[in-house]
Order: sequence, then C-alpha cells, then structure tokens
Amino acid sequence: MTKRILYISALLLLLVSCNDYQQLLKNTDPDVKFTAAKNYFQEKDFSKSATLLEDVMAYYKGSGRSEEVLYLLAESYLGQEDYYSAAEYYRTYVKSYPRGEFAADCKYMVGYCYYKDSSDPRLDQASTHSAIQAFSEFLEQYPQSDRTPQAYQYMFELEDKLAYKGYLNAKLYYNLGMYLGNNYRSAIITANNTLKDYPETKHRELLLYLILQSKYKEATLSIAEKQPERYSEVVDEYYNYSSEYPNGKYIRDANKMLKEAKQHIK
Repeated sequence: MTKRILYISALLLLLVSCNDYQQLLKNTDPDVKFTAAKNYFQEKDFSKSATLLEDVMAYYKGSGRSEEVLYLLAESYLGQEDYYSAAEYYRTYVKSYPRGEFAADCKYMVGYCYYKDSSDPRLDQASTHSAIQAFSEFLEQYPQSDRTPQAYQYMFELEDKLAYKGYLNAKLYYNLGMYLGNNYRSAIITANNTLKDYPETKHRELLLYLILQSKYKEATLSIAEKQPERYSEVVDEYYNYSSEYPNGKYIRDANKMLKEAKQHIK
C-alpha cells in the first residue's frame, strides 16, 4: 500500500510539473521564462532549459542578459550531450563576446565539443580537424590557462587518430596490391605523408613497417631489370625501421626481408 501511495504521489508531481512546463512555454513574459530556464538548468533538466532559452534568446539579443543566455544555452546542449549544437553556441558566444566573462571557457569548450563529436578513424574526420583547430586557437590565445595541459593532451590524442586514419588508408592500398596498378607505391606515399604530418604519433612503428612491407612486396613483384634497385630500397627502409625500433614488434619479419633483399643485390 505504501509503495502504491508513493508511486501515485510521484506520478501526480510529474503531471503537475509537466503542466507547469507547458504553461511556461505559452507564457509571453521572457523574464519568467529565463528564470525558469535557470532553475531547470540547476536541476539538470537541460532539455527544458535549452527550449526556454531558445525562446528568449531573440528577445534579449543586444542586452546585458544576452551573454548569459548564450552561455547557458551552450551549457544546456552540452548537458544533453548534443556536442555539435553546444559547439555552435560556444562559437557564437566567443564571436559575440570575445572579452566576455566566459570567453576563455567557451573558447576551450568549442574544442572539447568537437573532440567529443570526433568519430571513429574509419569514418569522416571533419570534427577531429575542427577540434584541433579550436584547441590551437585556444592555446594561442590562452597559453597560461589552467586548461592548457588538457588541451595539449586532447590535441595529441586527436592527431594520433588522424595518423591512424592515414595508416588505415595506406594499409588499404597495400591490401589492393597490384590490382589495377601498383598500389604498393600509393601505400608508401600515403604512409610517408602521414609520418610527415604526425612525426610524433604513437603509430609511428606501424607506419614505418608498412612502408618496409610495401617496398618489399613491390620488389618481389617487379620485373627483373628493376629488382636490384627496388631491393636496395628495401635495405634502406629496413635500416630506417631498425634504427628506431631495434627491438621492435616486427623486427623478426624485417630481418627476413633484409636477408632476402641482400641476396638480390650484386
């Protein structure tokens, strides 16, 4: 009986709350809506706070309250994990109030939202690039911020993601082999370009070894006249890999490639 009473009481409170919210939506007084939006925000009901703030944003545009509305709106979307919308409002705040009370925080949060919106390396990386750009701008403008170390950490993580994306692209070329042309050469170019862009990536060994693999496969499939030159490239690439990773994960296979390559060089 007690549980039933509690359930009914909770249901009645919910119905009253919903009714109050519906009345707020119909209310034409922006100050009432703004106050309610702040209350909902404090209660972590971010969906309702965002809706009410959207309603009053145009009314307060150009006023002293506009800055707070924009900031709370961005925070409300963040609370809903709608990172794209949050980023857009944080960006709008920075553009509208470059010296505002929350400018530094919003500048950082633009990067953070794009970071959270960044997809798997196999998918489009537009948000990853946007996050890196946003964090770079934040670090340039606020180098002494308490958030500087975290911004660098996020940037390194995002750059590693792009480096892995480059590795996956190069590996795809490698797997295509000689299908409709020499895809090993494309793998080599793609992997080298990735290393130029992200020389400190944690995927560096993977990329160096893939270049070695690609040159080795290219050499084995070359016509006889080109094999000495191609195998010489394999030897050079072996030393590039082994000098950095003498005890690397792939050193045994690399040693086998070196041994075979030397047998084809006079």
